[in-house]
Order: sequence, then C-alpha cells, then structure tokens
Amino acid sequence: VQLVESGGGLVQPGGSLRLSCAASGFSFRSYPMTWYRRVPGKERELVATITGAGDSAYVADSVKDRFTISRDNAKNTVYLQMNSLKPDDTAVYYCNVNIAWQGYWGQGTQVTVSS
Repeated sequence: VQLVESGGGLVQPGGSLRLSCAASGFSFRSYPMTWYRRVPGKERELVATITGAGDSAYVADSVKDRFTISRDNAKNTVYLQMNSLKPDDTAVYYCNVNIAWQGYWGQGTQVTVSS
C-alpha cells in the first residue's frame, strides 16, 4: 500500500488549495479514504472522509462549508479542496486508509496559511 500526498504549500488567508492523494497497492474503490491533519503539539484531527464509491462523505465541523472531499476511482486518487483558508488550517495533511484493521498513511503535505 502506498499513499502519496501532494498539493500543499504557502497560501494567503482566504486562498484555496487542492490536495491530492495518489493511492496504489490495494483495491482503491473498495475502501473509504480519509484526510487528517496534524499541528505540532496538538492531537491529530480528522478532516474529512469519503466512502469507496464516493457517494457519501463526512466533513468536520471545523472546516464544513470550506473544504470538500472527493475521489476519482479511475485515477486511484482522493482530493481535498480547501477554500477560504484560515491561519488555523495550517498543518501537515495526511491521507489514510484502513485495510484489515491496519492503518496506512502517506508522508503528509504541509499547508501553511499566512500573509
């Protein structure tokens, strides 16, 4: 199993970014995918999760109405569209899949929201 995140960077408050997570090594369409974020010194936070078929999603209240999770099963990729970014969104963002009670993680992508 391999998960590779991309798309992070430095953005001004109010800006947008789209994160991607390219997956391989498993039957991508069969598993829900989840985005988490972590700020040093704080608990890891679940940001959004989406079903294998992409027909249902959950987005945390802290980012609801600003972030959208989606997936393209033909490309084995899950996305996180982040709009109206705030400094509090600064974190390392990780994608995750759980297979047979084993959690798999990518290396993370840094998102920094600052003027």
